[in-house]
Amino acid sequence: MFEYENRPDRASHRKCAPRRYGGTERIVSYLTEELVKQGHDVTLFASGDSLTSARLVPCSKQALRLDRSVRDHIPHFMVMLDKVRRMASRFDMLHFHVDQFHFPLFNGSPAHTVTTLHGRQDLPDLKLFYACFADMPLVAISGVQRLAIGSANFAGTVLHGLPRDLLAATLHARGSYLAFLGRIAPEKRVDRAIDIARAVGLPLKIAAKVDRVDQAYFERDIRPLLKLPGIEYIGEIDERAKGKFPGDALALLFPIDWPEPFGLVMIEAMACGTPVLAFRHGSVPEVIDDGITGYVVDSVDEALLKMGSLHALDRGRVRCRFEERFSVARMASDYVRIYQSQLQAGDSTHRLEVLNGKVARPAKSSPALV
Repeated sequence: MFEYENRPDRASHRKCAPRRYGGTERIVSYLTEELVKQGHDVTLFASGDSLTSARLVPCSKQALRLDRSVRDHIPHFMVMLDKVRRMASRFDMLHFHVDQFHFPLFNGSPAHTVTTLHGRQDLPDLKLFYACFADMPLVAISGVQRLAIGSANFAGTVLHGLPRDLLAATLHARGSYLAFLGRIAPEKRVDRAIDIARAVGLPLKIAAKVDRVDQAYFERDIRPLLKLPGIEYIGEIDERAKGKFPGDALALLFPIDWPEPFGLVMIEAMACGTPVLAFRHGSVPEVIDDGITGYVVDSVDEALLKMGSLHALDRGRVRCRFEERFSVARMASDYVRIYQSQLQAGDSTHRLEVLNGKVARPAKSSPALV
C-alpha cells in the first residue's frame, strides 16, 4: 500500500483550491481530488481553510498570500516542512511542490520523494544546486523546462491536467472580445495583447492579478494603456468566473516573452473550446496543437496575419483535443506511475507521500507496493 502527500507551493501554505489565481495551488488541488477519486488515501498539507476530500494537515489558518499580516513566507514555510519531517515515517512517498527548500531535509531518503518543478529552471545557480543534490528525483511539467538542467535526476515529465467538468465548452463564442488571463508582469506582455487587439479592431478584456513585485511596472507601463479605447481591465477573477470569461471570448491571447514552464491558462481556454494565439516561448509549442487548438507565432505581425484563421478554428475540436491531452485523470495516472517506479527502484515496502498538498494510499484493488 502507498500513501501520497502533497504540499502547498512556493509561497508556503496556500489555499487548495484557491479562491483566485494560483496555478500551482490549483494543480495540487486537482491532483489531490483525482487521487482520492481513484481510490488513494491522500493527506494534504495546506492552509486550514483549504477545501479538500483528502486528509488535511493545516499549516496556517489561511492562505498566506491572502494574509496581510504575513511579510515573509519563508519562516512559515520552514515550520511546515518541519511538520512534514516529523510525520514523514507515516508515508510511502512524499511529493513536493515547494521548489527546493526541502532538499537538505530529505536528501537521505530520495527514493521516497518526488519534487515537481513549477518554475523556470534556466537560472545559473540552479545547476550547482541540482549537482549537489543529484539523487533527488524531479518531475518536469514540460519538456522544455528540463532542458537547462538536463543532467539532473528527472523521474519523468507530467503535463498539467484539469477536471473535465471544471469548465464547460462554449461552442459558439457569446462575446466579441479577445481575452488575456492570468498575471500582469513584464514577461507576460499584456502590452502585446493590447497592441494586437487594437490592430485588429477588437475589444480586449484583461482578467489578471498584479503581484506586489510587479506593482511598479503595472503603474508605470500598463495602467496608462488601460485607458485606451476598447481595453477593459477586470482584475483578478475566481474559479466561478473562469468558465464564462475565456468561454465567451473569441480567442485567448498568450503573448509571453519568457521560457514559460507550462502556461495553465492555455488549457483552461482550450477546455472552454476557446482557441489560443500564443508566442513561441517555453512550453507553448508543446501545449498548442498548431492549427487545431490555436496558433503559435513569432511576432505581432504574424499574430495579426493568423487572426482570421484563429477565429475559424472548430471550437468543438479544441475541446476534444483538451480532453485527449489535458485531463486530470491522465495527469494523476502519470504521477502514480512515477510513484510506483520510484518505490520499486528504492525497494520500498510501504509508504508514499506527495508534498504540495497530499498523501494517498491506494484502495485494496490498487497494485500493492509491498
